Amino acid sequence: MRQALFKTARILLFFSAGIFLLVLAFRDISLQELIEGLRSANYLWVLLSLTFASAAFISRTCRWIMLIEPLGYKPSVKNTFYALMTGYLANFILPRLGEITRCGSLNRTDRIPADALLGTVITERIADLLMLLLLALAVLLIQIEFFGDFFFNNIVIPLHGKASSMLDLSWQFYLFAGSFFVLLIIIYLILASRLRRFSLFARSEKIVRQVVTGMISVFRMDRTGAFILHTLFIWLMYYLMTWALFMALPATADLGTAAVLFVLVIGGFGMAAPVQAGIGAYHWIVSVGLGLYDISREEGLVFATLSHESQALLMIVLGTFSLYMVYTIARKKTVTWTEQR
Repeated sequence: MRQALFKTARILLFFSAGIFLLVLAFRDISLQELIEGLRSANYLWVLLSLTFASAAFISRTCRWIMLIEPLGYKPSVKNTFYALMTGYLANFILPRLGEITRCGSLNRTDRIPADALLGTVITERIADLLMLLLLALAVLLIQIEFFGDFFFNNIVIPLHGKASSMLDLSWQFYLFAGSFFVLLIIIYLILASRLRRFSLFARSEKIVRQVVTGMISVFRMDRTGAFILHTLFIWLMYYLMTWALFMALPATADLGTAAVLFVLVIGGFGMAAPVQAGIGAYHWIVSVGLGLYDISREEGLVFATLSHESQALLMIVLGTFSLYMVYTIARKKTVTWTEQR
């Protein structure tokens, strides 16, 4: 009961944060102007954008399989895609829930340990974070005098504030924390064999080992080059997806390559915010960013709404279908396994 209440409270907390950011982004905005702006869009470009997004999903599926194969499993592209899209759907319920959900989905369809899969997902996230940071650096180098203030005021300062609050501790605290960590390791090495007699410890140790095994799977791949190419392709599709949406609206159609790259980067940070599927955070940061190009707040929100909601609709449709397929496949395999017994 308490656990259910805690989960519900978390969902409501993050949902409230998203609503707050939405209100912050859309305050004093005329709903009529927003509707008119959406009506002015060329939805053939939106469809092209969704095509690029779908290509990125497929490539992401293949890349995930490359990380799973060193673990001794080879799931089908179909089942892996279903698990991936089910994860995207789960992100609309709770931030980062999708990572756990897609591992559980593939576990149900292909009997791959979810703990090991979680390690591969962490590795994937690290690769994407590195790409996002590299693109952010590229944006700064292209026009540092133009983008510098925005990144500094909206990303660097907030991150610096969080880091400072964490680092603003006495050296005694770090000495204590470090000593405590070393002590835990020593206790583990001395008592590990005895502690394994307890099922809870043995299970926890197994989970940690499997997660670490999944994380280092990237170093055991036979196709490292293909993994890198898929990563580059995924982000190329994200760029083309954003470019197509720029072309869909008269206000953004004439903005150049640097603007597309800039919005892709800040939109990536918005989607990474700890709210359901970037709701609110994406709208706010993209509309503010487009303001640097003399795009009005209303037009910026039209673009952000068109971009976020078109992608959200695609993920909800594919995610719902994938959830049904995961359930169907898992049920059939359970029946088959029971009959074989």
